[in-house]
Amino acid sequence: MRISITGKNLEISDYLNDLVNKKVGKLERYFPQDADVFVTLSVEKNRHIVEVTIPYDGGVIRGEEITGDMYASIDNVLDKLEKQILRHRTKLEKCLRSGAFRDMTEQDFSEDDAEEEGPKIVRVKRFAIKPMSEEEAMLQIEMVGHSFYVFLNSETNQMNVLYKRKVGNYGLIEPEN
Repeated sequence: MRISITGKNLEISDYLNDLVNKKVGKLERYFPQDADVFVTLSVEKNRHIVEVTIPYDGGVIRGEEITGDMYASIDNVLDKLEKQILRHRTKLEKCLRSGAFRDMTEQDFSEDDAEEEGPKIVRVKRFAIKPMSEEEAMLQIEMVGHSFYVFLNSETNQMNVLYKRKVGNYGLIEPEN
């Protein structure tokens, strides 16, 4: 695994760098040798934030943890990622390292991780899409009270998704050609 560690408002010490490499390296059994892992460590006031992003063929696994202690944030985000991987192991095994889950025994999984019918679509909503600017989409997202809004960008003539971020700002998802 290639682990890339970035610090925001924080200088990453050798000890912290080694710790992150060691702990993130434990996820190596699920991914191919050439997998990239992006770790961002940041400090905002007294909040220690750790974000881990692992792109793989077919998707992205991402986890974020915020605590008052950087070491606790690292441990918690890696626990979250491992639970995500294990919860979706049947879907992920097709994309990740083959055989990554075969070595585990059933006792490695708790009862609530048992195979069950996954989530399903229970409602389909259709709506007319009119071209609009990003500013109009921001107004619409506030008016409908949703956390995201799908619209046809009038400048690019492409489908975009506008979403609310945790701190109150917006994110925009644009397709790549």
